[in-house]
Amino acid sequence: MTGDETHFGEQTVPLEDKQGMVDDVFRSVARRYDLMNDLMSGGVHRAWKNALVTAVNPPTKGRPGRLDEKSDTPFTLLDVAGGTGDIAFRVIEAGGSGTRATVCDINADMLVVGRERAAELGLSNVSFEEGNAEDLPYADRSFDCVTIAFGIRNVPRIEVALGEMYRVLKIGGRFLCLEFSAVDVPGIDKLYDLYSFRVIPRVGQWVTGDREAYQYLVESIRKFPKPKAFAKMIEAAGFRRVTVTPMTGGVVALHSGWKL
Repeated sequence: MTGDETHFGEQTVPLEDKQGMVDDVFRSVARRYDLMNDLMSGGVHRAWKNALVTAVNPPTKGRPGRLDEKSDTPFTLLDVAGGTGDIAFRVIEAGGSGTRATVCDINADMLVVGRERAAELGLSNVSFEEGNAEDLPYADRSFDCVTIAFGIRNVPRIEVALGEMYRVLKIGGRFLCLEFSAVDVPGIDKLYDLYSFRVIPRVGQWVTGDREAYQYLVESIRKFPKPKAFAKMIEAAGFRRVTVTPMTGGVVALHSGWKL
């Protein structure tokens, strides 16, 4: 694979083609995306996301002031590649009216679903904006926290996206990434592979009518860097105090870094 090529699942494709191919995947499954998350993980994805929200720890009355006082300035979250709003809604629920969330996603179909759900929930403190993770449309030091859940492996140039997320974070802000990882329990790894490649694409076909989309998603997990390698990428982007917390035997990892 050359510098102008990248992975699309098991395929090697031109770097400039990957984003369009990923867009097609999520355009196809947007309406059933969250339902498939429940089915694929047996609902466990909710616990993983709760762990992410706990790490975000949005203050309930806006950003902390000096001497443990609370200010009227809202706590600002940027959720990248979070089109359907699942993470943003959870953080707002935890933080309340003192939290403002911006969802940035390159896929317009996913954003439509997110806006509809926000309207159903009556939320006014969340916005949905189309944008590329490799070129975020925000000023330097704009957000208190940046999250990305199960989206970083779909970005063609991961190191560029990490640099952008570092750029838009305020000093003292935290980056949190939830992503599928490498199963580290002997025996379970083989069962996980069997389930991933034999079951998930079939369920995807049944629920969304698109087996190929979920075949790609399963393959993309195997191509994603291992936890230690990804941690080094996070550090290379400028983050400090980088940590990795494996969950469910390594099926998923929560990556954290701070802009200090």
